[in-house]
Amino acid sequence: MARYEHIAGELRDAIIRGDHPIGTQLPTEAELASRFNAARGTVRQAVAVLVAEGLVGTRQGARRIVLGSERSQSFAELHSFAQWARSVGHQAGGLVLDSHRRPSTPSEAVRLAITPGEEVLVVVRLRRLDGEPVLVERTVYANWIAPAVEKLDPACESVTQELYEAVGLVFAYGEHLIDAVAAGAEDARLLGVRRGSPLLRQRRTTTSQEGRPVECSDDRYRAGSVTFSIRNSTTANSLVRRAGD
Repeated sequence: MARYEHIAGELRDAIIRGDHPIGTQLPTEAELASRFNAARGTVRQAVAVLVAEGLVGTRQGARRIVLGSERSQSFAELHSFAQWARSVGHQAGGLVLDSHRRPSTPSEAVRLAITPGEEVLVVVRLRRLDGEPVLVERTVYANWIAPAVEKLDPACESVTQELYEAVGLVFAYGEHLIDAVAAGAEDARLLGVRRGSPLLRQRRTTTSQEGRPVECSDDRYRAGSVTFSIRNSTTANSLVRRAGD
């Protein structure tokens, strides 16, 4: 483990324990560098990890302050589920439950910028966090990347990392639509909840560095398993409200 990751872990644990209550300031970089006997650049890297997790932030140029104490995923950066889990000290797991090809639906064709009816690959995965089922992913891959996806180990931890290593694919841009849905029979069984229980749904479309759509997905999280962090201001706002659809 890198030095900055160790420091980030120590700070994360302290925040979760309540040593640094929400709304209070973290010690300065100099104070943290002295406490951990580390260079200020290393401390800066550690704090950046906590910022990406949504645990700390700044207000009007002030020192870093504590914003939360839950495991959360920030939309400030594009990370896979496994990459995010590792960054916050949790163990991700996954298993492919189904994989098959079929013609694309009209809505999938729009999201993937393909012709309706063009063949796509559909993959259903159950994701675990520290051994607990927390997420059902239903991902539709464009035909051009489907062969590489089909070659992956069904139990691979990070599809994003495996595709990068196999074919050099970089997931560069993502659009996320967030809402709540009731658990159907299959999701309830997979996630260990009652049918009709609330689930957090994330519909996402991800593209490559060249802007080529790679995948679109319907991801359903068990309630209470994770929170999403969005930071906005009058000058920068990545959050857009939409009417339900």
